[in-house]
Amino acid sequence: MTLSELRFIVALAHEKNFRKAAERSFVSQPALSLGIKKIEQELNISIFERSVGAGGDVKITPTGQKIIDQAVIVLEEAAKIKDLSANGDKQLDLPFKLGLIYSIAPYLLPLIIPELRKKAPQMPLEINENITKNLETALKQGSIDAAVIALPFDIPGVATEILYDESFVVIAPLVHRWDVNNTIKAKDLAQEKVLLLDRTHCFSNQVVEACPGLSKNSEIQLGNSLETIRSMVASNLGISVLPKSATTETHDNSQVKTILFEAPAPFRRVALAYRKSAVKKEAINRIIDVIKSLEHNKHGIFNMVK
Repeated sequence: MTLSELRFIVALAHEKNFRKAAERSFVSQPALSLGIKKIEQELNISIFERSVGAGGDVKITPTGQKIIDQAVIVLEEAAKIKDLSANGDKQLDLPFKLGLIYSIAPYLLPLIIPELRKKAPQMPLEINENITKNLETALKQGSIDAAVIALPFDIPGVATEILYDESFVVIAPLVHRWDVNNTIKAKDLAQEKVLLLDRTHCFSNQVVEACPGLSKNSEIQLGNSLETIRSMVASNLGISVLPKSATTETHDNSQVKTILFEAPAPFRRVALAYRKSAVKKEAINRIIDVIKSLEHNKHGIFNMVK
């Protein structure tokens, strides 16, 4: 088997579809299919279950998952041969693939990109905005170098560096009776119509955990993005809970009021996750330093964890 063939099975494991995996690998679909078939014949196992009439969709077999996990390790180790020559500042000339969850990316990226351009001007930054589960897979498969996620994030072989704590806040339409409130108790949300992201997003689960009785007593309506939810609140369709970074002047809406939680306010702990075997440690440390030294923190958005 070759490294190219190993890349084929990792690509197919990620995409779950032959056509998409071929496009991801920049080869024809027959070439990718042949490469995967060669590995399966050589190992005398089925790595994937093909779905008849499903447009090339596949499922990973239990044994296949073990093979894929090992292939990721092999490819990562092979990549180190090239990356080992990039020590110290030379690492900052290589592309860095950074993942971020949806409820962090739009609010953190505008703050860190200008600083990264100053402190690592030659380092191309490739962004992968996704849900936690998909970022976990991308991290394990080596398709991203690191990910900004909310804890807990306990993955074998993955280290985490705590960055900051971020409080949650309530947003309500100006016509809501809470418009006169400066603070609110978390338990008060249980009697309201609450707009949240769908449950594939970890932020929604954290909000439900932080607000007692929310999932039992309140009416919950799901949205696709925090910006969509903000617009729904402005249209008087309910209230919502946002991370504090989503309520700065840049993202403000004149039809919505931001209300703080009474202490102790619910919050999330944000960290940078990366493979323990990662070679680009200098680049990782540079990103950590940039986030922890955000000038915007003087506005009290983030509580940096030392």
